Amino acid sequence: MRGALIEEFRGEIKVGRLPDPECPPHGAIVKVEACGVCRSDHHSWCGHDPDVVLPHVMGHEFAGVVAEVGSETSHIKVGDRVTAPFILGCGQCADCTSGNATICAHQDVMGFTDWGAFAELLAIPNADFNLVPLPEDMDFATAAGMGCRVTTSYRALTDRLGLQPSEWLAVHGCGGVGLAAIQIAKALDARVIAIDLNEDALELAKSFGAELALNVKSTDTVGEAIRDMTGGGAHASIDALGIAATYENSIRGLRKLGRHVQVGMPVKDPVVDLSLLELVYSRQISIMGSRGIAPHGFKGLMDLATQKTIDLSSLITKTIGLSEVEASLTAMDNFAAPGVTVITDMQG
Repeated sequence: MRGALIEEFRGEIKVGRLPDPECPPHGAIVKVEACGVCRSDHHSWCGHDPDVVLPHVMGHEFAGVVAEVGSETSHIKVGDRVTAPFILGCGQCADCTSGNATICAHQDVMGFTDWGAFAELLAIPNADFNLVPLPEDMDFATAAGMGCRVTTSYRALTDRLGLQPSEWLAVHGCGGVGLAAIQIAKALDARVIAIDLNEDALELAKSFGAELALNVKSTDTVGEAIRDMTGGGAHASIDALGIAATYENSIRGLRKLGRHVQVGMPVKDPVVDLSLLELVYSRQISIMGSRGIAPHGFKGLMDLATQKTIDLSSLITKTIGLSEVEASLTAMDNFAAPGVTVITDMQG
């Protein structure tokens, strides 16, 4: 198969022939038709993720067609159009069977612990549990663009934050995760304030439905500015980036009884000095994390997409060939690439 291989962190991403994956007895082989290029891939390429062992193939936001099934796979069939969460559960433990596959103790993580979808073929373990059928009218690029960013945002807003109509949601970081969160929040009839330092990203956020926008370069007290602009603070807030500044700004911009959800991966585990008494105890703030989504969680999001309540294709700002992955990841060094980039040509 053709694939993109990294042999050293931040080194050349070599595109060429690689061994075809073997089909697990309980799994499937998927012919990859499209794959998103995510900031998490940038973390992997830079060596920030301890799960990544070189040589390695990244990629975890795929859509494709089942090309082969294992002898123990019963429900998934060759020819099925599918995607999957990037956290692949065992499907049998108490966490998986209770709907919480994202915390499965036996999980495989596509593109991180296992080789991923920056390749023509992808092996998926426990295929009957992990693979998710695609709606017939959803094209592969849109499904790949939905990837971890949109699915993670959807779970963070609906399951973790329990976002309600008319509540203010503060979105810190208007890349793929943040823009997805804005669309989903608007579909839930919430109000959105977008926060970023890139004016182009903020303009894109407003086109997606953000009612207010705040450029962090314009103030030294971001939290106070958010509370002023929203009449007391956001009811809920999402850190879609994962650095110390966005986490702190998210907490400080909440009103009393506000809820924060951490979605952006905190690279190198930054330490933030915040007052437990003032910000958590006295104001009764809730702080939670959200990583990925379980297979059953796709349905609600796909319903919004098929009902045209959200437009997933509008998140895609660039399509590329496989050989352009390195340039796309390099562009993420300065957080300067709003929207979602999707590989749609595995031969290009």
